[in-house]
Amino acid sequence: MGTIIFNRSILLAFLCLTLAGLAVVPEQAFAKTYKIATGVPDGVGGMKRLRKAIAEINTQTQGRVKFKLYPGGVQGDDFTVVRKMRIGQLHGGVMQVNPLIRFYTDLQIYNMPLQFQSYAEVDAVRKKMDQGIRLGLNKGGLHVFPLIETGFAYLLSKKPVANPKDLINMKVWVPKGDPLGERLVKMFDVSPVPLGISDVLAGLQTGLLDAVAIPPSAALALQLHNHVQFVMDLPLIYIYTLMAIDEKVYAGLSDQDKLTITGILDNALRDIDRVSRKDNLKSYEALLNQGISSVSPSDEDLVAWELIARDAVESMLSTGEVSAAILKEFEQNLMDFRSRRVP
Repeated sequence: MGTIIFNRSILLAFLCLTLAGLAVVPEQAFAKTYKIATGVPDGVGGMKRLRKAIAEINTQTQGRVKFKLYPGGVQGDDFTVVRKMRIGQLHGGVMQVNPLIRFYTDLQIYNMPLQFQSYAEVDAVRKKMDQGIRLGLNKGGLHVFPLIETGFAYLLSKKPVANPKDLINMKVWVPKGDPLGERLVKMFDVSPVPLGISDVLAGLQTGLLDAVAIPPSAALALQLHNHVQFVMDLPLIYIYTLMAIDEKVYAGLSDQDKLTITGILDNALRDIDRVSRKDNLKSYEALLNQGISSVSPSDEDLVAWELIARDAVESMLSTGEVSAAILKEFEQNLMDFRSRRVP
């Protein structure tokens, strides 16, 4: 009996010491590393700012929360990143909206062609609607940080284009895995050529492509300006990017760490958003300075573009790619801003 009591005493002492030890284990022992992938190349300004924010998160959380970035598409394209998020191989990504439509169909509301005439209109509408987009994705299972502007896409081509008819029989790039983009391009009687972004340069070099619609900063970064001669001075479509992580992953963080991460990343992504605007404005001028000729559509040409854009929006509405409710909200916000601008 004495031996049993002695053994129990040893066991209780051992358990007490073990529990006491757990109580003083440093929080770093429970550190979690979150894997985030993107197609954005490492070394560009946006990635540098994001890396700085990630380092700050590591410091402010005393190592409890770490992010590991996989830039430059090393984890695959955006659709692959989303698939890997679903099976737990990745926790989040910085990506274009197309792969995220399954989480919230109205993501494409800003991507409707020829809806914005200026960045002032973009700012007015985004001020009203960005938060709703983030909430929609949240309901779909993603935690989303502030939206990041990619910029207006302009048509860069080997032949001058001012009117939709000028595009007939031309081979135009659309992002791989973008059925909406393919359908919209076909509305111009154009042959869409789906390619990954990394293959666009080769497409222009080999004659597989005649034209691309892309923001100026991306065109310069990819060296596309060396293989086109013209840019149409008309913002065809507004493109934006999202940084999203699985909502279940975010929910597993402590309240304090959520506040820290949100504060740091919100500031960083808003910085990137502003810098992207400046980069695109400078890059457009740089394209012209590189010898690219600007083509300005006439009033008659603009009417032709607007008619096709109207058909495109109606097509998106009829197929459920945007809802009637969000389209009404978008058009009302745009109308309100334009009415205030009229002298």
